[in-house]
Amino acid sequence: MKNDLNILILSCGTRNKIVQYFKKELSGKGLIIATDSSGLAPALYEADKYFIVPRMNEEGYLECILSICKDNKIKAVLSLIDPELSLLAENKKAFLDIGTIPIVSNPEVIEKSFDKYKMYEFMIQNNFQTVKSYIDEAQFYNDLETGDIAFPVFVKPVKGSASINISKVTSKNEIKMLFSQFDNLMIQEFMDGAEYGADVYIDMLSEEPVSIFIKEKLKMRAGETDKSVSVKDEKLFKLIRDFVKKADFKGIIDIDIFKVNDAYYISEVNPRFGGGFPHAYECGVNVPKMIINNVSGNVNENVIGQYNEGIYMMKFNEVKVFSHKLLSTGGRR
Repeated sequence: MKNDLNILILSCGTRNKIVQYFKKELSGKGLIIATDSSGLAPALYEADKYFIVPRMNEEGYLECILSICKDNKIKAVLSLIDPELSLLAENKKAFLDIGTIPIVSNPEVIEKSFDKYKMYEFMIQNNFQTVKSYIDEAQFYNDLETGDIAFPVFVKPVKGSASINISKVTSKNEIKMLFSQFDNLMIQEFMDGAEYGADVYIDMLSEEPVSIFIKEKLKMRAGETDKSVSVKDEKLFKLIRDFVKKADFKGIIDIDIFKVNDAYYISEVNPRFGGGFPHAYECGVNVPKMIINNVSGNVNENVIGQYNEGIYMMKFNEVKVFSHKLLSTGGRR
């Protein structure tokens, strides 16, 4: 087997399906290599080869990843967690210098995605309907008095993921208490409508959106889609195309959207594989293959909307069992 298209997946954690999909699509063309800071990350053991590495915030982490890329002739690298996207984007040149392509948007785009209020401002400035948001308590109380917003609302970190530390509140006292206890919070309108997720791939070479998969979220768990059904809507396809091009995203992104009274409101963007991506892949939306095409120097065809509606996804638990010996191999399989 000619191993000339090796791909590295960082911080694989429990995202076994993503590793499996890449391994399937890369079969005969190269190796899938995975990393995590814990030997108990089950997705490690789906890869052809794995490394147990330091935590991302530990000294020497970047050098460790660059060394893995160089030693294993890695052609492309991607991460499955938010904090690491900034590291890849900011150090893109260091990876390119050793022949490794980071599958990630530019640093300023990543930063805008992680700062929910910056993304809110961007959407307002560019006339995209979005979820009303505040970082100024006084402005919120003023709009509350004039009826421009009403309880309940959500209070959440300006920078955060996986629905961590999000509170649904129904009174001024609750807001005052939260703002007095924590820094960098924002207040966000409660959207009483259907919630959608879009898995979008923007070709790394043509910089055009070539794939959009839309699902209605039926049940959430720990911030990830647990149950969903595939849907199509030309109006939403157009909105997403316009948004990702205006925002200058590249590669795989995951968008949260609300539908209220037949209008769509873009909520948040995760510039990586979303937790509900397996739904898209199982419906034939093959983003791993698109990434492999780009890494091979090929532009992908536009396949937006080429999937069936009414296909349901239901996640369920699985287990991975292995011997203690695997944990004592120094992280190399």
